[in-house]
Amino acid sequence: MQTNKLLVAAVLAIAIGAPIAGFVVEMKGQPTTSTGVGLPFLHGYPTGQAGSRAELAALERADAWLNSPPLTAPGLRGKVMLIDFWTYTCINWLRTLPYRRAWAEKYKDQGLVVIGVHAPEFAFEKNLINVRWAVKDMRIDYPIAVDNDHVIWRAFRNQYWPALYFIDAQGRVRHQHFGEGSYEQSEMIIQRLLNEAGVGGIGDDLVSVDARGLEVAADWGSLKSPENYVGFERTENFASPGGAVLDKPRMYELPARLRLNEWALSGDWTVKKDTAVLNKASGSITYRFHARDLHLVMGPAAPGTSVRFRVLIGGQPPGAAHGVDVDELGNGTAIEQRLYQLIR
Repeated sequence: MQTNKLLVAAVLAIAIGAPIAGFVVEMKGQPTTSTGVGLPFLHGYPTGQAGSRAELAALERADAWLNSPPLTAPGLRGKVMLIDFWTYTCINWLRTLPYRRAWAEKYKDQGLVVIGVHAPEFAFEKNLINVRWAVKDMRIDYPIAVDNDHVIWRAFRNQYWPALYFIDAQGRVRHQHFGEGSYEQSEMIIQRLLNEAGVGGIGDDLVSVDARGLEVAADWGSLKSPENYVGFERTENFASPGGAVLDKPRMYELPARLRLNEWALSGDWTVKKDTAVLNKASGSITYRFHARDLHLVMGPAAPGTSVRFRVLIGGQPPGAAHGVDVDELGNGTAIEQRLYQLIR
């Protein structure tokens, strides 16, 4: 591993496919409010106080717009909208992206406006350069509102990534969908709202997607390991002897044995509130998991640098089980600050 510092952002493995229980709420034409429903493993955090402005009016407070000039509530009047809250390292959102792209393309000429609201989870996701890279790399061409301070998030009283809000031509939030799945149901809602708006020729055919790489749906049947974090604030099952020390460099060691879903550090690391930073070469993260996929959110601490890494599974190179970001020997290079697929 090169000596450039490696920053490992909170999500450890994260995203192995932490089960996100998708569900749809019908708002019956009324403005949205928090459902108060708590689902296990939903990826998100409480909103705190709701915003004081109307949901769509909050779009005017976006930090920046990508793929579009700034959009406003008056300018969107009469349009059916799909508001998608996302953050670019979220595996649960990444697996929904093929459908977002397909809906935006299929219904754009019928008046549907898809707006992605990028509300970051980690500090590095506030970097506009990183977001621009992600939008280009992920082939997103619909409008993106950058919501670094979660102003739009709070106005919608949102709590989760991914989250969809279906808005009719009168500007009312008619449905919500949190989590993965329910794609056919979501598209039928889009069709219904467009039909209500008087758009002709919608039909009832549904999109078909060819998901690859990070976007392939999770294998829920093999999943026994939930999402976890390597930052001090939200980590669970940390097993290095002596525990983690906040904001101080320390030599960590592996325990003699790891139980399922325990993880540990080895080498010179500084564990921060929401990240762990490798200070010197030859450090490692060891994790015992049970899932088809293993992902890690990480990147070089200094932009423009890179860090080489190697992944072993059961002490051996992954071979055919390697993820898209490593080769059969387990070799990879962290260049961007993003989610990396290590095992598939």
